[in-house]
Amino acid sequence: MPGRHKSKKCHQAQIEPQSCGNAQATAAAAKEFPPSFSTQCEGISQGLPVGGSLNISQGPQCSPTTPNSFVAIAGPESDKASSSQGEDEADSFAAPLSVEDDFEKRTEALELFFLSMYEVKKPIQKKDVLRFVGEDYQDRFCEMLKKASDELEIIFALYINEVDSKNNSYALVSKLKLPNNGRVRPGKGFPKTGFLMHILSLIFMNGNCVSEEVIWNDLRGKQVYPGRKHCIIGDPKKLLTDFVKFKYLECHQVPHSDPPRSEFLWGPKAHLETSKMEVLEFFAKVNGTHVRAYPWHYEDALRDKLERARAREAARAATTAQIRASLRAMASTTFPPIEKSKACCPSHQNV
Repeated sequence: MPGRHKSKKCHQAQIEPQSCGNAQATAAAAKEFPPSFSTQCEGISQGLPVGGSLNISQGPQCSPTTPNSFVAIAGPESDKASSSQGEDEADSFAAPLSVEDDFEKRTEALELFFLSMYEVKKPIQKKDVLRFVGEDYQDRFCEMLKKASDELEIIFALYINEVDSKNNSYALVSKLKLPNNGRVRPGKGFPKTGFLMHILSLIFMNGNCVSEEVIWNDLRGKQVYPGRKHCIIGDPKKLLTDFVKFKYLECHQVPHSDPPRSEFLWGPKAHLETSKMEVLEFFAKVNGTHVRAYPWHYEDALRDKLERARAREAARAATTAQIRASLRAMASTTFPPIEKSKACCPSHQNV
């Protein structure tokens, strides 16, 4: 899972697509890529530690048919590198873990646990989180929870929300309402919300409109290629088509372009479910900066925020005026008097 530094052993563990034996190998795969994405692991709800002592001997298994990270598989050197991989990994596991390494491993396992609970749509109890923290790190509970929350937000555009303060219950919440709990298509897999937020931020940072060529040039730098199935996002070209289908993106052909070229803009669903400020905050967090580091975009996001506030206020005023008009109409309505029937009133009958 998410870490920021690289190591030789981590790189070797990624060269050949094979089963990840534990959560640490899972984490190592993500370290080669900017923190917008993470390594593919199927069955994340299996083999997760649930006791006070962290057991990672049966962690999630990476798909054997796809590379473990965005790093392209090397050519002839792959076999050479992988031949010494087992020995290097054995040496690394034989060495005792430092306090910080152990803390990182527990945090990574906690992130996987949050994802597994998000997949089955179950709340997360503080007592379950404490099992991952362990007795030795009780005083660092808030630190571990914040770190896990930040990484999940950066990678998957999910954030941890406290849903019940009395019972200390938490839940992962998606920044966008993509179908199938963020997976777009039915079945297993990680949420694609982070990838969509990345595309939305790319559009915004390029003047609210970006060519398809710019998108693929950006993604190639992250080892994501059109027509090649990726271990996290699947087929990126098909996923972009899905985003257009669900109206999170709009795709238009550039007029008079030869050969024909396409450009992407935000779709109506994106405008409805997020804002320029939220996307800029996501972009800044991914890059470890602040929104004010992008003054032009910050001003644009501020204008958008003010326009949205005015639109909401106007909508509320219109709704209030409509309700008041309806009440006035009801109050001014006169109804004919109800006549009493003599047949039903014995006191008015002739004797």
